[in-house]
Amino acid sequence: MKGTVFDIKRFAIHDGPGIRTSIFLKGCPLSCLWCQNPEGIPADPVLWYFHSKCIRCGRCIGACPEGALEAREESSLYIHIDRERCTGCGACVKACPTGALDFVGEERESGELIAEVMKDAAFYANSGGGMTLTGGDPLYQPEFALELLALAKEKGIHTAVETSMQADRGAITAIEPYVDLFIVDLKLIDSELHRTYAGVPNDEIKTNFEYLAGSPVELLVRIPLIPGFTDSDENLRGIGEYVASVDPAIPMELINYNPLAKDKYAVLAEEYRVKGPQTQLPAERLAELKAILQQAGVEVIVDDEE
Repeated sequence: MKGTVFDIKRFAIHDGPGIRTSIFLKGCPLSCLWCQNPEGIPADPVLWYFHSKCIRCGRCIGACPEGALEAREESSLYIHIDRERCTGCGACVKACPTGALDFVGEERESGELIAEVMKDAAFYANSGGGMTLTGGDPLYQPEFALELLALAKEKGIHTAVETSMQADRGAITAIEPYVDLFIVDLKLIDSELHRTYAGVPNDEIKTNFEYLAGSPVELLVRIPLIPGFTDSDENLRGIGEYVASVDPAIPMELINYNPLAKDKYAVLAEEYRVKGPQTQLPAERLAELKAILQQAGVEVIVDDEE
């Protein structure tokens, strides 16, 4: 089976236990304002614009049959991409003499990817690691994710899936027998705020999370700390109390903000919509948020290196 992948990270240490190979699948049902991997949101390959390579020759503009490229002399990015008009034909990529335009995301076969994963099998055995499917959201390509996970389990590889849980229940029950660890991102406890900042309410996320919490599969909850959006005392307290009400034994991990993610938006020729502070939370604030979760009665891990 073939699926669309936009990155493979070997020797990953933040995507589950031990040393892992993380496969990033394209497509996501959410549209988080602060998305750390915006290139993973569209299901199809997406056009990158490396403005540092651009010599402003304008050849790409003339090559585009849809008129989806426009020069903006006043902008540091210069080339503006109209995503709605772009058909992904690749004419601009071929016309660019410096490689300033290129696609991210390609079709890969499941067997080919598992062969890539197996190159580091010795490291998994020694560290308790394995394969992690992330994205995007792996459940956006449910059949492909299922095949990858089943093949990995045939090889005796530990498997993890990082997901928002915004997915059809059938997709979850199909992959469940082949997943050792679900890493669930819970971003905002308030459903209307979740709709405002992530594009959808969180009702389906909660029902799927509660379903998995009642199964024997291992769960880890992650909260990405986005300044001004998810890092409030009220939000952390609400998520902590919710998880504790479902199962207080489920560990929770705080993921500090990654300010480098905004650079990807420039490469996509898109505006980074997070305003205000764009730095990681200091250790003192992480300790405060950790204490809030602990007061709710849950186990807390802090990862400030992500």
